[in-house]
Amino acid sequence: MAKKWNLIVDVERCDNCRVCFLAVKDEYIGNDFPGYSAAQPAQGHNWLEIRRRERGSYPIVDANFMPVMCNHCDDAPCMKVARDGAVRKRDDGIVIIDPVKAKGQKQIVEACPYGAVSWNEAAQLPQAWTFDAHLLDQGWDKVRAQQACPTDVFRTLKVDDAEMQRISAAENLSVDRPELGTRPRVHYKNLHRMTHCFVGGTVVRSVNGVEECAAGAEVVLRQQGREIARTTTDTFGEFKIDRLPQHSGRYDIEVTGAGRASAEVTVGSESPYVGVLTLA
Repeated sequence: MAKKWNLIVDVERCDNCRVCFLAVKDEYIGNDFPGYSAAQPAQGHNWLEIRRRERGSYPIVDANFMPVMCNHCDDAPCMKVARDGAVRKRDDGIVIIDPVKAKGQKQIVEACPYGAVSWNEAAQLPQAWTFDAHLLDQGWDKVRAQQACPTDVFRTLKVDDAEMQRISAAENLSVDRPELGTRPRVHYKNLHRMTHCFVGGTVVRSVNGVEECAAGAEVVLRQQGREIARTTTDTFGEFKIDRLPQHSGRYDIEVTGAGRASAEVTVGSESPYVGVLTLA
C-alpha cells in the first residue's frame, strides 16, 4: 500500500506564538515554485492561520489555539469543481492547485468548505498551502511549520492509510468538521478543546470555622443517573471535567472527601463554573 503524507496538529501544545504562521509566509511570499504554487501575496492571504477559543469563566479559564490550513482532503470539493485538471491529487496524498491551469477559476475558492483556498485578485488565481510539497520532493521529512515550531505542535508523517488509521485510533485523533465527509489528511490531537465544553468548580472544607481548599476530594459527574466522568480536586481545591458535548444538558455533581457536597449544572455552548462547593 502506498505511503501518503499526513499532518498531526496538537491543539493542546499550541500557545499562539505564530511562528508557524510566519514560517509559511517566509516560504511563499515572493517565491514562485513552478508546478507547485505561484508566489503568495504579501497581504490578504493566510495559508496557515490560528483559530482561537476561550473556555470557562473566572477563576477556571483556558485559552486554546488551533492551526488551520488546507486539509489536503481525499474527497476534496475543490477537485470536483475544477476544470481542465486544475486541481490534482498526487499519489502521496497531497492536493495541488496548478498555478497555470487554475487561472480564472474562482469556483475553486468557493468550493472549499473550510475557507482554506484564497483568491489572488492580481493573478486571478486560487491558492492554498501546498503541504510544502516542493520541500518534501527535495527530501525534507517535515513541513516548515513543524521545523519552526518551538512547542512541538506539528508532526509530519508519511505512512500508508492502514497505519494512519492505527495511529489515529491509538492517539484519539480527529479531523476538522468530520460531518463534511471530505476525509482530510490533517489530523488533530486534543481537538475537544475547540469543540467541547468542561465543567469546573472549587471545593472547600471548614476547619475551625475557616474555609480551606479541599485537595484530593473525589468529584463524580452523572447524567440521568449514569456516571459520565470522575476526577479529584487539585491543591487549590479546583476540579475540571472536560470533553462534554456542547448543549448536552443537565448534569449532577457529587463531591466526597471528609464530607459531602452536590450541585447541578447545565452545559450549553459555554463551559460553566459551578462555584464554590463546601463539604459538609
